[in-house]
Amino acid sequence: MANPLPTFSVPSLGSATRRTPIDLTAKDNYTPDNEQIVWNPDRSAILGTIKRGEELRGFELAGPRAKLFFDPSETRAAIVTCGGLCPGINAVIRSLVLQLWHRYGCTDVIGIRFGYHGLGRVPPEAAMHLTPEIVSQIHMQGGTILGSSRGTPVVNEIVDSLAAAKINVLFTIGGDGTMRGALAIAEEVQRRGLKISVVGVPKTIDNDIPFVRRSFGFETAVSKACEAIHAAHVEAEGVENGIGLVRLMGRDAGYIAANATLATGQVNFCLVPEIDFEIEGKGGLIDLIAQRLSRRKHAVIVAAEGAGQKFFQTGTGEVLRDASGNPKLGDIGVFLKERMQTLLKQRFAHGVHVKYIDPSYIIRASAADPADQLFCARLAQNAVHAAMAGKTALLVGYWHGRMTHVPLAALGNNRQRINPDGELWFNVLETTGQPTKM
Repeated sequence: MANPLPTFSVPSLGSATRRTPIDLTAKDNYTPDNEQIVWNPDRSAILGTIKRGEELRGFELAGPRAKLFFDPSETRAAIVTCGGLCPGINAVIRSLVLQLWHRYGCTDVIGIRFGYHGLGRVPPEAAMHLTPEIVSQIHMQGGTILGSSRGTPVVNEIVDSLAAAKINVLFTIGGDGTMRGALAIAEEVQRRGLKISVVGVPKTIDNDIPFVRRSFGFETAVSKACEAIHAAHVEAEGVENGIGLVRLMGRDAGYIAANATLATGQVNFCLVPEIDFEIEGKGGLIDLIAQRLSRRKHAVIVAAEGAGQKFFQTGTGEVLRDASGNPKLGDIGVFLKERMQTLLKQRFAHGVHVKYIDPSYIIRASAADPADQLFCARLAQNAVHAAMAGKTALLVGYWHGRMTHVPLAALGNNRQRINPDGELWFNVLETTGQPTKM
């Protein structure tokens, strides 16, 4: 059977012949291009691959190269931030600038205002010259000093703008839509025969980009989500038949909801997009909540925003989409609140008290916590190493504890999602006590 994995070969602009200004104590400390971490490091998988005579598939390791493609003193770098806000964007911007300036001596760094839409204008609209002084404290702020936007303008216009502004390196900070745009930009750059490196730093608060075990902002999001769950638990315990309902981010993947559920230990029902559930009927959500209230007089429910979207289907088959191409979601939080108030009122003489909390925008606008600050710095530093070596059409990933290069072409339209039969969801079921099927 053919190997279903995509190729993990990373494109390059050409031979790297310039000596790096980064002076490491030993030659072996530079990362060679042929060093990889295998896609599946399980012993049985490795032995099976060898036994079948197949090549071990893996990701190129990130890190400083001994030779560069670009001359740092003649290189102009640009940074663009796209999509929704996420903790840590400013920390990534800061680390990119500091790495370019202080480690490589590349002092011509500009920030593109308002995402791809700003980049699509010639010249790039209101580009900011970024210096270490300008970015020195921005990592303590939420949001992005560059502004953002959703959607990608005509790629030809973006490449026209890059060429007109004499940009050699473009760093794109964003989610799956941003990375699809980055790939299209890199392909158009290649078609024109230009020497522009395009390197992505994955930003997805939902942690759902494939081949990337962890994205920046996720740790902060889980921490802030835990605060909302604690508040919901306090509110639920404060009244008879109290229900604390928390709606969290997670369009297609429920990682924030699942991890916050495990971290707090206070959630009785966790609803995620990957697991189907019913509202009514024996063994449905309402029935299970009623049983919980009869026993304990309170309940806490966490719902990822993409959970239960079947309840909003109209039957026409038409799917409304936002500027990034994502399907517009029905509000599962408000829906559940109204259904619980209506259906549970019939079961309890004194009614129920639903306290609804949606901390989404508070979380998105937060500054990164220390763990994410460290992770943002590592991602940015390795993005600069890759770009200066002339690598392109890639994002900096994280796989089994190592920073990697993931070719953008390998992403496709895939999303990383919770495995209903995997360890994470099993842990959620053990922690909440909810049944496997609702």
